[in-house]
Amino acid sequence: MNDAPLAGSGLEFVKRDGRWADLERLRSGNPMYDATIEEIKGRRIRVGDHWLADFASCNYLGFDLEPEIMDAIAPEVARWGTHPSWSRLLGNPSLYPQIEEKLTALLDAPDTLVLPTITHIHMSVLPILAGKGMIFLDSQAHKTIYDGSMVARGFGATVQRFRANDHEHLRELLAAAPGGISKIVAMDGVNSMTGNAPDLKAFAAVAREFGALLYVDDAHGFGVIGERGVNEKSPYGLKGNAIVKYSGETYDNVVLVGGFSKSYSSLLAFLALPTWLKNHLKVSAAPYLYSGPAPTASLATVNAGLDLNEKRGDDIRADLHRKTMKVLDHVRGLGVYTPNTGSTPVIELPLAEGEDIDAVGKLLWDRGIYVTLAAYPLVPRDQVGFRAQVTAANSDQELDELNAVITELNTAGKLRRDSSFGSGSSFGSGSSVGSSAQ
Repeated sequence: MNDAPLAGSGLEFVKRDGRWADLERLRSGNPMYDATIEEIKGRRIRVGDHWLADFASCNYLGFDLEPEIMDAIAPEVARWGTHPSWSRLLGNPSLYPQIEEKLTALLDAPDTLVLPTITHIHMSVLPILAGKGMIFLDSQAHKTIYDGSMVARGFGATVQRFRANDHEHLRELLAAAPGGISKIVAMDGVNSMTGNAPDLKAFAAVAREFGALLYVDDAHGFGVIGERGVNEKSPYGLKGNAIVKYSGETYDNVVLVGGFSKSYSSLLAFLALPTWLKNHLKVSAAPYLYSGPAPTASLATVNAGLDLNEKRGDDIRADLHRKTMKVLDHVRGLGVYTPNTGSTPVIELPLAEGEDIDAVGKLLWDRGIYVTLAAYPLVPRDQVGFRAQVTAANSDQELDELNAVITELNTAGKLRRDSSFGSGSSFGSGSSVGSSAQ
């Protein structure tokens, strides 16, 4: 079949758009992209006849493989069918209020609202919150937050970007903004690439000083980091109740967004917010009004996951921290650069200048290691590399295999060197996860 677009058509422009050339080359020629996974055994996956240790999963707590959680699905499907197909405005299976009640207690939030995905939330809620006011957007915020901000701009909001991790730059922008309008500060919690957490307390103070709402997406922190305490079993804190509690902050002028698709291995997302705003979103946010709900299986696994987190979550997080540090200590001991200055299980490894991500991806594949390739334009060219995500379900043998390949890549000069290696600098300083309890 001839797939050439008609001359002068919109499709012709798409095909000529050179921004995606590198990624298209990887998609069509690198086995690490667009793979069909045919079988899993623990945290090993089979693609064709090739088995790999999986470090591309975001199932940080290993809940996707917990028998207790899997066993919760069949009874709820027998009760509700596979997919109760009402929009939430029309009707809610009782699983929804059960989840929201447990989640509100876990987060110690005023209230919570669950919706299908974080992307749905950003696209629908950010425009409602901003109105015709201003969004101050972290320059490294996740693409879905950026896209939601662009939707808000289409409805009349103004968007300004502030430098990542620079609350003083944010202060300058807020001070120069006109009065009498809504102001939203939109940013990530734990960053999906670096694994680092912002100084949320400083950003919250600046936002409150200028009457702005702080809107935080903690997709990768929820389930991993939580409130600090003398009885915590790891530097991740307690309960996995996300960055607001980890930072010792309140929900005053803060809306927290998170999802269950990472740590809880389930299709569902949430906002922590005031009850009045929750009720307003029920009649104004498109996912509540129009979207089909999450499948029954996802509601069942979220509900069971919240119960399991209460029973064993802190023990699981302690083991996850140990496993993560086995990799991070190895990387740092080699003098390899990673932006992760703390101890979260998101480990980004940028390539040395001029190295080809395609060749590195194929070597990782040949050695049986499956990772997330971070190629341009998904990341800037100077950040091209790969991301390894440690989960509680990864075995120590798999961690040893990952470390061996990192050593091989480092010896071959494929990875960026840490310029501070050997200078006596300490890791885990600043606001990154891994600092001692306050």
